Amino acid sequence: MKFKVLLLGVGMVFFYACKTDKPVEQQNTEPVSIVAPRFDRDKAYDFVAAQVAFGPRVPNTAAHTACRDWMLERFSEFGAEVIRQSFQVRAYDGTMLNATNIIARYNPGASSRILLSAHWDSRPMADSPLSTERQAEPIPGADDGASGVGVLLEVARQLQLQPLGQLGVDIVLFDVEDYGDPSGGAANSWALGSQHWSRNLHAPAGSFRYGILLDMVGSRGARFAREQYSVQFAPAVVDKVWKLAQGLGYGNYFVNDYSNPITDDHYFVNTIARIPMIDIINQPLETKTGFGDYWHTHNDNMDIIDSRTLRAVGQVLLELLYREDQGVQ
Repeated sequence: MKFKVLLLGVGMVFFYACKTDKPVEQQNTEPVSIVAPRFDRDKAYDFVAAQVAFGPRVPNTAAHTACRDWMLERFSEFGAEVIRQSFQVRAYDGTMLNATNIIARYNPGASSRILLSAHWDSRPMADSPLSTERQAEPIPGADDGASGVGVLLEVARQLQLQPLGQLGVDIVLFDVEDYGDPSGGAANSWALGSQHWSRNLHAPAGSFRYGILLDMVGSRGARFAREQYSVQFAPAVVDKVWKLAQGLGYGNYFVNDYSNPITDDHYFVNTIARIPMIDIINQPLETKTGFGDYWHTHNDNMDIIDSRTLRAVGQVLLELLYREDQGVQ
């Protein structure tokens, strides 16, 4: 994930809700569902580990190409109609990057659709202010990139095992999200893949009810607050998702606090494609960067990934999709 633009806007008001202090395993986090399949957290964890095993997924590298091909194969294996949206884009430093947005479609003929997305590339440098070594080397990107993809691969597997009826689902994995200017330059130096996709849609914008972006959704004790751009552009979707998550027993992850706006892939989907999209993103309280201490460091590895966090996010998505498909509110 790029250097997120944390706008500490004047007059921004934060609302804090009570949050349980019980650890995840002591809560009733097993949702009772009659409409959705059970999300397999171990499968999702394995999908995250498989990406990390390729090495940093930085554009123009062998690891990037190998991981791309592996993901294309997984979506095909899981019964999706797969679109490979290849493009070239010039980065902030003048480098021409070879990139690919990966699109997996379920019920491609359905006129009413939900958009799910994450970015699959990883940061080419360890530029966090907390980094003290190997700053010029690319980071593993286990949470910042791979976790969202891992969740969506397991969602795709479940969509094949238990097909939806009328609802269409498009999973879009954005490339070149994390190759932005580390000096704090223009916001549009980040999220180049989502900018390209938003200007070159594979389906009419009006066919999407809404979208959900996953970014850093796998770390232990993650805290998903209501991000301000999400609230600005898609308040009803935020309410729907957070209410559902809390009703399923995941209120210790999906908290009712409000966080700063973040220039992430969803910002460009909202402002360019005009598709209402929210961001589920981990923002711990009282950190120097606004994100986990591992963010943009070499500590963003499998040691921080917790399969219970992956399950919390993935089960909410599955429940949401199957409820939407069956008209259950």
